[in-house]
Amino acid sequence: MNVEGDFEVVLAKSGLTLPIVAGQSILEAVEAAGVDAPHSCISGICGACETRVLDGLPDHQDDILTAEERQRNDLMMICCSRSRTAQLVLDL
Repeated sequence: MNVEGDFEVVLAKSGLTLPIVAGQSILEAVEAAGVDAPHSCISGICGACETRVLDGLPDHQDDILTAEERQRNDLMMICCSRSRTAQLVLDL
């Protein structure tokens, strides 16, 4: 389980693979790579950064998704959530 450590994110639409290091959010890495991702609160309470997960298991750290949505693992808030797997593939 990679909840606190490093992992990588593959952006399916952009064709980029981004390393995410401990202490860095997925949103920060996505923006640094020049990919536009909607966001607002950056703390997991607004839902603006909701992103489809195509593969991998997110570690949900938001306050938006219901228990049922979290179990499906097909959406995540990239401003605060991390990964339980070494790689996540996102619909960005």
